[in-house]
Amino acid sequence: MADSAALDLPQPASPASTAPAPRDRVPLKQKVGYGLGSFLDMWGHWLYQSLAFHVFNVGLGVAPGLISTVLGIKIFIDAAADALFGWLSDNLRSRWGRRRPFILIGGVLAGIGLPLMFAVGRGWSDQQYFWFMLISLVLYVPVMSAFNMPWVSLGSEMTPDYHERTSVMSVKNAIQKIPELAMFVAAQFTTLAIFNGADGKPDILLGAQVYTGILGTIMVAMSIAIFVLVRERYYETVVVTQTFNKVPFKDTLYRTLKNRPFRALLGTMLAYAVATSMVGLLGYYATVYYVCKGDVAAGARWNSMMGISGMVMGFAGIPFAAWAARRFGKRNALAIILALAICAFIGDWFFYNPELPWLQLLASGCVAFTGAGFWIIYGSTLADVVDDDELNTGLRREGSFAACQSWISKVGLALGNGTSGWILQFTGFDAKLPLQSDEALFLIRILLSGVPAIGLLIAIVILMRLPLTEAGMQLIRNQLESRRGRV
Repeated sequence: MADSAALDLPQPASPASTAPAPRDRVPLKQKVGYGLGSFLDMWGHWLYQSLAFHVFNVGLGVAPGLISTVLGIKIFIDAAADALFGWLSDNLRSRWGRRRPFILIGGVLAGIGLPLMFAVGRGWSDQQYFWFMLISLVLYVPVMSAFNMPWVSLGSEMTPDYHERTSVMSVKNAIQKIPELAMFVAAQFTTLAIFNGADGKPDILLGAQVYTGILGTIMVAMSIAIFVLVRERYYETVVVTQTFNKVPFKDTLYRTLKNRPFRALLGTMLAYAVATSMVGLLGYYATVYYVCKGDVAAGARWNSMMGISGMVMGFAGIPFAAWAARRFGKRNALAIILALAICAFIGDWFFYNPELPWLQLLASGCVAFTGAGFWIIYGSTLADVVDDDELNTGLRREGSFAACQSWISKVGLALGNGTSGWILQFTGFDAKLPLQSDEALFLIRILLSGVPAIGLLIAIVILMRLPLTEAGMQLIRNQLESRRGRV
């Protein structure tokens, strides 16, 4: 078997402008079909977390500590379920493939289950709400994993072409902006006047039930559309031959982490995710207490506009990432995007300016621009890693890689988010004070810029250990096709 370390040797560069061969192109309807999965990914994974405190704490008065406990437990359930369904989808053999049956059944059940997560009554005790939240998550999280792991895995087997993989991820990320908008307006929807109770106050619970009912219906429709539109390119040629050589469950973590290119890619992603999540909370406080001098209402308005700016600039980051990957190769393009992200976070020191508050739009916009580029190229490169693994193991283990990276990234995000509150406390911030001390504001600003800059610099160092180049991937493809034929 080939050793991926050999790819560190200088390779002749392929022409960056070479278009994918016609047989390697993914039809637009399949790219769109795959991208529709982002509706379920965004809403099934993140909507509950974004609404949990709003509905159960603000709307129903549940103690925040109980809500935090449930959300913390969710991470561990998620990690176990991801590993299970990544492994199951790698080993499924059916007339519809190994991913699509999970996508259909898991997606339909996830859509039906979303509004049931808020099917509670009023006037329950905190303990009753706690147990309902916990039990509903124990049931719902595995359902989402049943959809999500096969869907993520499918993205790595849409095409064998180095650049066409980036195109697939670009379309997916463009479509993802639509469900992101729905996330952005979720809390506002629940407080619409049409949901006001007899006392004239917003009935947040009713608003959430209606909203999740609408989104759940869309999720069901999207899962059916994905099943109809998308095909599993590798299944007949490569996977069916693995019928008597299935992937052991232990390989989901153990053998997957033995892959050197994957460790480098995973380390890059982990450094990026942890560094940015550690200070994600500080941007809000810089807006409210530094730029807006403690005016919460004004801060909320600016945060809404910053969200829109992030969406617009995120769109702009998609074609830039695709161009950079084609022009410089994925590893170099990813390094460029990380360097731009460092500049963006350093720029936060200047963008959060009480004299020029509109500069905040650049703060969120530049971060979103680089973030979109990072995740597009990351997803495209993960498919290259799976090819390297197939060369060394003889197996297509997209599910194992999807599960492993999901598990580790969620642990990293949990650590980052868990640290963010302590970082805020370290600054000396005091919520009881309408105005914060100059020292607290200085520390908020310096940490908001400094922590991500250091983390992203570490990410670049790790990235340079990634041995997969465009020329190297062509060599891997040639060896795979000589062994098992084209897909």
